[in-house]
Amino acid sequence: MKYIPALSHTVTGFVVVLVGYASSAAIIFQAAESAGATATELTSWLWALGVGMGLSSIGLSLYYRQPVLTAWSTPGAALLVTSLSGLSMSEAIGAFLACSLLITVCGISGWFDRLISLLPPALAAAMLAGVLFPFGLQAFGALQYQLELAGLMLLCYLLLKNSLPRYAIPITLLAGLGLASLQGQFDSSGIEWQLAMPVFMMPSFSLNTLIGVAIPLFVVTMASQNMPGLAVLRAHGYQAPASPLISWTGITGLLLAPFGGFAFNLSAITAAICMSEEADPDRNKRYLASIWAGIFYMLAGLFAATVASLLLVLPKTLIMVIAGLALLTTIGNSLVSALAEESAHESALITFAITASGLSLWGIGSAFWGLVVGLGVYYLRHYEQRTTLFTAK
Repeated sequence: MKYIPALSHTVTGFVVVLVGYASSAAIIFQAAESAGATATELTSWLWALGVGMGLSSIGLSLYYRQPVLTAWSTPGAALLVTSLSGLSMSEAIGAFLACSLLITVCGISGWFDRLISLLPPALAAAMLAGVLFPFGLQAFGALQYQLELAGLMLLCYLLLKNSLPRYAIPITLLAGLGLASLQGQFDSSGIEWQLAMPVFMMPSFSLNTLIGVAIPLFVVTMASQNMPGLAVLRAHGYQAPASPLISWTGITGLLLAPFGGFAFNLSAITAAICMSEEADPDRNKRYLASIWAGIFYMLAGLFAATVASLLLVLPKTLIMVIAGLALLTTIGNSLVSALAEESAHESALITFAITASGLSLWGIGSAFWGLVVGLGVYYLRHYEQRTTLFTAK
């Protein structure tokens, strides 16, 4: 079958949004409920997040001609589930604005760009592999729970991967949806299409919410989301400057926080799908897949209430399998890149292992700790080598 780039870009963009929403939308629901959100305000949160991710992804990808994809802060949303309890919606909105202001200042100052320049490519690739590895495991672990659905999707993927590599994922997705419908696991009859209406929520500010919500949300978003997101870009050879990317995610948050857009950041996991060979064999055209993802994010925001009801009826096994299979190639390539530099083997393996472990300390995810420990080992070994050479002389 002849390869059709436009179709591949469109399907990749759709899979990105499907994986992004289905994997963490439930956390957004819980975070909004913790702040006492009404059904209308919850819809406004999803509207703001979808529109914000869509516009920023499209704009940045077009400007840099690179697959730059933004996302909501999933660890940040998890933090909000507990930290917003007992606060009013106006206090929550104030915290969102303060967090976005901190992200904007961090980007404009250039501090983040200088920090990323210290990151060796091998460790960036190792961290990416560690972030994505659990998704690959889930794709096969699902066989234990739903053998027929997961088995059919896996078999379909393996049969098509060599003969129709560009269409293996979309056809596998359709096959999974077909079987899920036959088994009664997926019923779309009750879904109604309706446009979401944004709701402006007036912010209020206090020292308690700044310290207890805004600053932790900022730290988690920068450490667990923006650092891995930029590392993914670097691991794939894309060199878009860090400071403007971070600045624009912060500005997006400033504009949409009053409607529920709590934090925007660079995407890592879903962005890797857009940067894979399945998106386009020509790496210079993969940004078109992230533009399509932005378009689907926009549509998901505009039809936020409909999307929420759709995600609730999709089988979780289907999402787990399609996400894992879509990322297999990227996981493999990342591991190869991580181990390409012999002098960085130890630090890369440590970075990979800690990141893949899912370790979380003080609300900060494993990707950050993997990089911290990996960088420590990397520079320690290089210092020891220089000291040994100096002593020998």
